[in-house]
Amino acid sequence: MIRSPSAGLTLTLGSAQTLAWASSYYLPAILAAPIANEMGLSSRWVFGAFSAALLLVAMLGPSVGRLIDRQGGRGVLMASNGLMALGLIALALSQGAASLVFAWLVIGVGMAFGLYDAAFATLSRLLGNQARASITGVTLVAGFASTIGWPITAFIESEWSWRAACVSWALAHVLVGIPLNARLPKAERNADVSVSSHTSPSPERPRFTMLLLAYVFAAGWFVSTAMAAHLPWLLQESGVSLSVAIAAAALVGPAQVAARMGEFVLLRRFHPLVAGRVATTLHPIGATLLTLFGMPAAGFALLHGAGNGMMTIASGTLPLALFGSNGFGRRQGLIMVPARTLQALAPLLFGLMIDQWGAGALWLTSLLMLVATLVLLSIRVPRG
Repeated sequence: MIRSPSAGLTLTLGSAQTLAWASSYYLPAILAAPIANEMGLSSRWVFGAFSAALLLVAMLGPSVGRLIDRQGGRGVLMASNGLMALGLIALALSQGAASLVFAWLVIGVGMAFGLYDAAFATLSRLLGNQARASITGVTLVAGFASTIGWPITAFIESEWSWRAACVSWALAHVLVGIPLNARLPKAERNADVSVSSHTSPSPERPRFTMLLLAYVFAAGWFVSTAMAAHLPWLLQESGVSLSVAIAAAALVGPAQVAARMGEFVLLRRFHPLVAGRVATTLHPIGATLLTLFGMPAAGFALLHGAGNGMMTIASGTLPLALFGSNGFGRRQGLIMVPARTLQALAPLLFGLMIDQWGAGALWLTSLLMLVATLVLLSIRVPRG
């Protein structure tokens, strides 16, 4: 059993996660329009199929987590590469709405087996309560998934076709993803688990605390996905030009990585509740400064991105710190069901809100995050 976080393990899993996110979650932003145009469909079909895939991720999360708790994550993550490759090949071969939806559902199963929740559960299974640094490290590496994935996808699509882009990512899963995940240590089935590495003081009323965390992460993922889908449009509604809105939105990615680095360097000595409380306040602060005091759009993008980057880490480290690593995978899957469900619905719902209220939709997202701050303030740090 590994007793301390490993830089090699973090880099390997972070690289595999970069591939997984770039070839699934960040794919529709580039390929939705060319897929829809060639098939004679509305782009809503592509995003609808993608939302169905995210709902499947929510449904399968607890079962995947339980599987990782029992046997470790290496095999599960390798299976995710195979499933995503199959789904991407099916997407490349699709000819209409039915085959398009089928392909995205296969990719959705692969996402359930292979994105952050599965990666965090794998680290917890291998490293116990010492997994916090590696969880942060994995999110640091994979934080560049869109930065790397979007240009690659756009280049292949422009030079050849969107089908070639899907096939290329499928080959990357087979030739790069499977070997990377195969390098992960194999967790012992009947490991002699030590109290120091795999247990943690539990909070009072643990089930109620799980419900509180479920709200926090649901609010966080709703806001994160809504901003990812509509941030340039939202900033235009606040009064800036399209070019300024796009330039400001591009700062979210670097802000996420910078905040994760700050969490690793400055906040890791504190309980993850501290980082979570800071993270949930940054979006409301940015929204208030933008809408009431005329702060530049870039300032809002930086504050939102920083909070979002820290929330991604908190989704793994908070349950680990509060409940310990025993049963982490299943517990994480249950906590994240509302988050993944709202994540799937966020692009549609928030688009309707912008249609109705314009930049005023930021007051709703700010309220969601301020309530999350209050929820985290109500959770006491367990003694011990």
